[in-house]
Amino acid sequence: MNILQMPRMIFSFSDGWDDLIRIHPSIARLFALLVLPLSLLPPAMIYYAGGRYGDVFVQGITPAQWQAAAGIFFLAELLTVPIMAWLIHLVARVNNAETNYHACFTLAAIAPVSLWLSSLTLFVPNLFFGVIVGGFGLLGSVGLIYRGVYALFAMREDIKALQMATVIASAGLFMWLILMQIVLIH
Repeated sequence: MNILQMPRMIFSFSDGWDDLIRIHPSIARLFALLVLPLSLLPPAMIYYAGGRYGDVFVQGITPAQWQAAAGIFFLAELLTVPIMAWLIHLVARVNNAETNYHACFTLAAIAPVSLWLSSLTLFVPNLFFGVIVGGFGLLGSVGLIYRGVYALFAMREDIKALQMATVIASAGLFMWLILMQIVLIH
């Protein structure tokens, strides 16, 4: 799978998805080659931005607190992907979608890619810019979830796919907000 296909995957039901289905990477491979490296981006950016200009984002937080938040955030991210895969599997079962845990994990691993990449905006010490780009990252994640439900679960009913994607995206947004609270609390 090529990460450069992600923008097409947001807007297409087949571009990139067909290759992913054909390649059928194992859960371990997805975790090692996609989840692990990309989930390092936000903590690295939190560490960098917090140490350089953390007061732009939250007043009075020391660089040591930003470092602790980055470490906790990384561990929480790694736990979030399998938890989301489990939730996706539950949603699929409730909606009588014929799928397996592998497809659910694949979706859980791909859905946050745009959010992980949006963390690169922390190179710019501007809260407004980060919020705007983070919003686009969130929209990209929602697009990946909807297209992924349709492609990975072989859905052919638009309403059912949209319903499942809405529930999954809502759960993902909730998890993302929890992760943001981890950063802000520390």
